[in-house]
Amino acid sequence: MSDWRARAARAGKWPLRPSGHPGHGGADPAPEHSMDSWTEAEPPRVPLERSLVDAAVYRDGRRVDAHTSLAEIYRQLPGEPGTMAWIGLYRPTPEQLWQAAEQFGLHELALEDAIVAHQRPKLERYGDTLFVVLRSARYLDETEEVDFGEIHIFVGPEFVLTVRHSQAPDLGAVRKRLENDPVLLAMGPEAVLYAILDAVVDGYAPVVAGLQNDIDEIETEVFGGDPKVSRRIYELSREVVDFQRATRPLLTIMRGLEAGFQKYGTSEELQRYLRDVADHATTVAERVDGFRQILGDILTLNATLVSQAQNEEMKALAEASHAQNNEIKKISSWAAILFAPTLIGTVYGMNFDHMPELHWILGYPFAIALMALVCTSLYIVFKRRDWL
Repeated sequence: MSDWRARAARAGKWPLRPSGHPGHGGADPAPEHSMDSWTEAEPPRVPLERSLVDAAVYRDGRRVDAHTSLAEIYRQLPGEPGTMAWIGLYRPTPEQLWQAAEQFGLHELALEDAIVAHQRPKLERYGDTLFVVLRSARYLDETEEVDFGEIHIFVGPEFVLTVRHSQAPDLGAVRKRLENDPVLLAMGPEAVLYAILDAVVDGYAPVVAGLQNDIDEIETEVFGGDPKVSRRIYELSREVVDFQRATRPLLTIMRGLEAGFQKYGTSEELQRYLRDVADHATTVAERVDGFRQILGDILTLNATLVSQAQNEEMKALAEASHAQNNEIKKISSWAAILFAPTLIGTVYGMNFDHMPELHWILGYPFAIALMALVCTSLYIVFKRRDWL
């Protein structure tokens, strides 16, 4: 056993090769067992058909036959020009990917990425084999979320192996499209890679349209003063960022493919197709970058509008408080003015036998004059202070 398989097995990422494991075109696989019961001595050999979606050999762009065994497909590849195999796997087990690695000589690092999944979109070359990771996307308008899928593509001189970890994208439609276009399919494994890239990028269009529609709705809500719009802006911004992480690396992938046009002898017609995909990917990436900028601006604008609304509310409260204070001052002022004669007048209600000036003829006019003087003085004082 090679060191890298042993390391992967100990890390729990890779099942060790079972004792007496058949080589190319060996005996029928044993029944499937639970991964929890695997041992280093006797790991199970999972039937490939459990994850095999479709597998066929193509010669000069036309389907030759369908198979359920990688060994059978491998025997159908005589190394003649115009012959290739296309195998599609859906959520395979590590053991099944190990079988594929043995048949097609896949690199250990690429296999580890395909097993672990949750990889970023990327393009890597391992000798004559091209390893591409793509992330498909579809927009869920009800929840305003972007649902992502992941696909790993191994492209060799005579084969294409696709490993899907989600239902999207629908590679069955891609295969049907190519089988209906033998001229394109005859261009070889890179034509299959082009068709998958084209399907993934075309799938971004509805996502872009959905995001654009939600951004338009958010702009209306912002100027309408909806208090819940801030949360919606933040959540949509997160979806845009995730979508950007799926689309932005596509530009690097397309540049990497373009850099190998001459070295790997890509036909001119296929170069045109790939450049068309690159143009579409660039458009999507630019739109997504624009969405992120727009949402950032909208969030800033919404914060400004909220601040202005709060300032207006504070201003209205301050004006109301000021008016209320003026009324209180007026009431207090008139209460003080009216209190003065009341205070003086209460003197005449005292029940004393001896009171000064009780029989004074000028006592009453004096009291009235005193009341008027005190009230007038208070009125002048309050008026000068703008209380009245």
